[in-house]
Amino acid sequence: MLIGLTIRDVVLIEQLDLSFGPGLTALTGETGAGKSIILDALGLATGARADAGLVRRGASQAAATAMFALPADHAVWALLDEKGLDYSPHEDLVLRRQLSADGRSRAFVNDQATSVATLKEIGGRLLEVHGQHETVGLLDPRTHGRLLDAYGQVSSEATAAAWSAWRAARETLQGLRDKAARAAAEIEEITLRLAELDQLSPRLGEDAELAEERALLGAAEKALADISAAREAVEGGQIGSRLASAFRALERARERAVQAGAGEGSAALTRLAAAQEIIDRAVNEAEEAASAIDAAADSFELDPQRLEQAEERLFALRAMARKLSCTVEDLPDRRVRYAQELAAFENTEEALKAAEVAEDWARETYFAAARRLSAERRAAGDRLAAGVMAELAPLKLEKARFQVAVEDLPVERAGPLGLDRIAFEISTNPGAPFGPLEAIASGGELARFALALKAALAGRDEGAQPLMIFDEVDQGVGGAVADAVGLRLRRLATGAQVLVVTHSPQVAARGDAHWRIAKAGDSEKTRTSVETLSPDAREEEIARMLSGAAVTPEARAAARALIDA
Repeated sequence: MLIGLTIRDVVLIEQLDLSFGPGLTALTGETGAGKSIILDALGLATGARADAGLVRRGASQAAATAMFALPADHAVWALLDEKGLDYSPHEDLVLRRQLSADGRSRAFVNDQATSVATLKEIGGRLLEVHGQHETVGLLDPRTHGRLLDAYGQVSSEATAAAWSAWRAARETLQGLRDKAARAAAEIEEITLRLAELDQLSPRLGEDAELAEERALLGAAEKALADISAAREAVEGGQIGSRLASAFRALERARERAVQAGAGEGSAALTRLAAAQEIIDRAVNEAEEAASAIDAAADSFELDPQRLEQAEERLFALRAMARKLSCTVEDLPDRRVRYAQELAAFENTEEALKAAEVAEDWARETYFAAARRLSAERRAAGDRLAAGVMAELAPLKLEKARFQVAVEDLPVERAGPLGLDRIAFEISTNPGAPFGPLEAIASGGELARFALALKAALAGRDEGAQPLMIFDEVDQGVGGAVADAVGLRLRRLATGAQVLVVTHSPQVAARGDAHWRIAKAGDSEKTRTSVETLSPDAREEEIARMLSGAAVTPEARAAARALIDA
């Protein structure tokens, strides 16, 4: 719901702050007072086309700000998400537009700069304009399908699900066809590569094993020479003979000590015994060292033929990896993948036949659902046409006829909403062909047709009801027809928000709120003002509309009767 409109320097309005409520708000005033300026300002704030002529003379720029209070599930929040604009669904939505005297324009949503096109798209979700010179929203053919489905409570969910299934089946089929088209060349290539890999038979981790083996084999010859030198040093006799000579010398020293009278347990004999024990262990460890050296020599296998084989294998593996643009470690996986791809190619023809059957079934399922949807729409269209026709005569459009055209679209334009082109069409004179509403109706007829359509659709449109604006919908009618217009506007405003610019007292009397627009000034400056009328002032304004400049008691009585009706 529109809750506020701030206007700065727009045509004759220097500064104006307006608050709006629910229901029907009537805007009245003398011709030229500036009623349309308020609608122009609202259009400016919601992205309508604007030119520098809207900027008040002497001002550098015009500005208009519209504030909306919307439910948390309103469709406009999803649009703001799509556009990347920040918002809180629990706070007011503020749309603002600035228009410079040189024609440049800037648009803002919640004080975030955006394009005028985005502002217009958001505004299109929030209000409908039906007037003398333009109709925005309701009569846009792109909305007719949604409106008809909502009116007839027609669901396109089954068709949308069938469309998704058909699209998936088509994509699967096309993928298999593409695969079959390139299969011949790929099969030859993959078969060749798989044969090479089968012959090579790479193992996981083989690269590292061969590299280590080659390094060891390459180092074996020098390592064995070093080991041989160590063995010769140990078993050459120098260490053993010297240790044996040392042991015998200690033994002679022990004998002399005994002869000299050293007894068992003496310090000299104890220390000599310890030295002999250590030398004995050294002799044993020298023998063990020789055995360990022999064992080490056994671990180095000097096999020139095996070294050559390892190098050739390693070269073959790395050459294959380069050919396939992968690592040696990837070769086993590549071999498995090629085998799987070859098997898949072999099954392509069978899979292609199965996919064709599945696509045919999904296509028929979709068209069956689309045909059912079309039938439901045609039935709903007949009901809507009857409802609109019932509204036309009271609005002085008794010669007009209305129909809902549901036509088949080409197959290539199939989609989740079915195969229907839906359009609201009218014929304004007997025998005249049907055509688009906006192309045939003109002036007040255009707005009254919109009113009749809205009256027939009342309460059946899904989603939050937009603000509806009717600009001089009563143009060229009076009496009972004007009263019929007022009654329908009031009915539309039940639980919704409607603004009407009117010269008809019958229409103004139906309003929940009444604003009087006036123009005042002198030869140098003219200003437009807006006054919210009290009950007494409202009665006086409607009496003026009935009688003209001189308000008579009879006019006042008639005004009270209209208000109380």
